[in-house]
Parts: sequence; C-alpha cells; structure tokens
Amino acid sequence: MNPLKAGDTAPEFTLPDQDGEDISLSDFQGQRVLIYFYPKAMTPGCTVQACGLRDNMDELKKLGVDILGISTDKPEKLSRFVERDLLNFTLLSDEEHQVSELFGVWGEKTFMGKTYDGIHRISFLVGTDGKIEKVFDDFKTNNHHEIVLNYLNGKG
Repeated sequence: MNPLKAGDTAPEFTLPDQDGEDISLSDFQGQRVLIYFYPKAMTPGCTVQACGLRDNMDELKKLGVDILGISTDKPEKLSRFVERDLLNFTLLSDEEHQVSELFGVWGEKTFMGKTYDGIHRISFLVGTDGKIEKVFDDFKTNNHHEIVLNYLNGKG
C-alpha cells in the first residue's frame, strides 16, 4: 500500500453514488473536496466517522469543502446507510476497488487475527487545483471530523 501524498494530482474517476448516479471528481472542478475512504458501510466505526462529518456539514460547507465517502459497498447498501443515518453528503461505490487502488489505500489488513485485502481508512483533501492538499491518515473514527476541521481552520 502506497497512499498518494500532498502535492500529487488526484486521479480522475467516476463511480456510482448511493442512488446509482455516476459522479466524477471532475464534477467538483475548482472546489475543495474531502475524499474519505472507509472500509464498510453501516459498521460501528464507519457510522461514527460518517455521523461526525454529517453533524459538521454546515461548517465544512462554510469552509468550501464538499465530501465524498468511498467504500466497496454496493450502491443499495450505501443508500440504506444514507437513509438510516440521515447522511447529508455523497457516498460512492468502488466495488472493484479501482479508485481505492489509484489513491493507494487498498492493501493488506489484519483484523482479529485474519489477514485480507481491504480499504484503509485514509482521507484526502483535494484542493481547487485538483492536487492533493492534505492527507489525513492519523485519526480515530470519532475525531476524524475534528482533525479535518482543525486543519481547515488553520489549527492543524
């Protein structure tokens, strides 16, 4: 696993969202976008992380940041996740993990003694120029939003 770094150009991609609509990174050209990769919709940690972003969406919007959450879940599951937790941002389905691989977040993981390939929980802030402005890879699910906001507010 070799995640992209600050200064790298964010790879262009198109993925289906929770409603099955294709969303491309180029749709956000000229805007800042937080692309956050998470392992599995509707699991406890991923729910805490998503709800932290949901609850701080007003401040993120004021700071000019859109959010795209990416996992390998099917759009139908993402739709249930959005409805269940009243998420107010877009979730994208990367079933074949091609985008996860482009960003370098797909790789070997160990959980409860088992080793498998999966998405690592890493977020990328893409700047208005299409380059990665900041990589967030040191956070817990319950403070992800705080670390992102601290950075955006010049405190991190």
